[in-house]
Amino acid sequence: MRIGKTIYLDHQATTPVDSQVLGKMLPYFSDLFANPHSAEHALGWESSRAVEDSRAQIAELIRADADEIIFTSGATEANNHALLGLAASAPARQRRQILIGSIDHKSTLAVGRVLQDRGFAVAHLRVDSNGHLDLEDLLAKINPAVLVVSICLVNSEIGTIQNLSQIHAIAREHGVLLHCDAAQAPCAMDMSGVSDMADLISLSAHKMYGPKGIGALYVRRQLQPFIEPIIHGGGQQSNLRSGTLPTPLCVGFGAAAELISKSGASEERARIRRQRDLFLSRLFELPWSITSNGGHGDSHHPGNANVQFAGFSGHDLLGVLQPNLAASTGSACASGIPEPSHVLRAIGLTNEQASTSVRFCIGRRTTDADIHDAIELISGALSQMSDAGLRQAAD
Repeated sequence: MRIGKTIYLDHQATTPVDSQVLGKMLPYFSDLFANPHSAEHALGWESSRAVEDSRAQIAELIRADADEIIFTSGATEANNHALLGLAASAPARQRRQILIGSIDHKSTLAVGRVLQDRGFAVAHLRVDSNGHLDLEDLLAKINPAVLVVSICLVNSEIGTIQNLSQIHAIAREHGVLLHCDAAQAPCAMDMSGVSDMADLISLSAHKMYGPKGIGALYVRRQLQPFIEPIIHGGGQQSNLRSGTLPTPLCVGFGAAAELISKSGASEERARIRRQRDLFLSRLFELPWSITSNGGHGDSHHPGNANVQFAGFSGHDLLGVLQPNLAASTGSACASGIPEPSHVLRAIGLTNEQASTSVRFCIGRRTTDADIHDAIELISGALSQMSDAGLRQAAD
C-alpha cells in the first residue's frame, strides 16, 4: 500500500478506513445527522436504529449479544472502564488484587498504577522470550483475593497471540474475572468465541479498517450490574457510559466489524502471513546482522515483523527512510524523552537491543511489489548509515 510515494507498513499503529466502511458512514455526516438519543421524532429513531444495528454487528464479531456492547472513544477508554469500573464495584471490596500482563498496552499498565494508589495490590505477569504469558507465574500469583486478570490478546509491538483458552481455564478455576484487550486481535485471528472466554473485552475500530475515535467494551451481561460508569451524564447506554454517540463512527465501526469477519478472512490472513514471511526472508538476506523479536509463527499476528538491526538505531533508520517508508519503533515517549520499549525489555532484550528494533506491519492492501521495494529502501538506508558512520557500538 502506498500513500503518495510512501510505502505504508505500520498497520498495527492504525489501518486505513476501508472504502466500503467509508461509504456506509458518509450519509450519517449529512442527511442522516440526527441525534440517536432524540426519542421523539423519526429522524432520531433512524439514527438510533443505525447505532443499534452497528452494535449488533460488533457483537457478532465476538459472538456476543448486542446489549453486551458499550461504545467508547477507543480501546484506551475501554481498558480504563473495564478496570476502573470493576474496581469501584461491590466485589472489589472483598478482592483487592489485580494481575496485569507485563507486555500489556500502556493504557492498561497506567490504570494499574492508578489502582495501586487506590489501595489495590497490582502484580505483573511474566512472559517468555516470545511474549507468551508464563502460565506457571499466573498459577503462582492467582488466588481468591484476585479480582481480575487483564491480558492483551494480541501484542501491539511483537504480535504475540496469547493462549486465551488456557488463561481462561485458570481464571475460571479460581473464580477470577478475565479482561481481554483485543484491540489488535481482529486482523490477527478468528474472533468468534472470544466472548465465551473473557468477561470484558476491549475493541478499537481504527485497528480493523474502521474510523478513529470509536471503540467498544464488551461486558458480560451478568457482570454489568457490577461495573460502575467512569463517564457520567445523561445516562445513555444503560447508564454505563453517558454521552451522545457519534452515529457515523458507530456505523463505520459496525461495517468494519462485519467486513473483518466476512467469508475469506482466513485466506486474507494467510496471504498477509505469506507476505510477512517474504519480507523477513528478504531482510535476513541483507549483509547485516538482522534478527526478529518475539518470533513470527502461527501464534503471532500474521502481519507483524519486529526486527533488530544490530548496530543501528531504529529511530535513526526510520529517519533516513523518510518519506519513503512508514514503520515505527517500539519506543514510547514520555515528556519528549525516548524510553526503551517495555515489551522488548519484558521478553529479555537489553536497552541497546530494544533501541535497534523497528516494527513493520503488513496489511490488507500491501502488495508484493511493496515488499520488494521496502527491502531495497531499507538496504539503501543501512548502506547510507554505514557510510556516514551512523553505527552504534556493539551491545
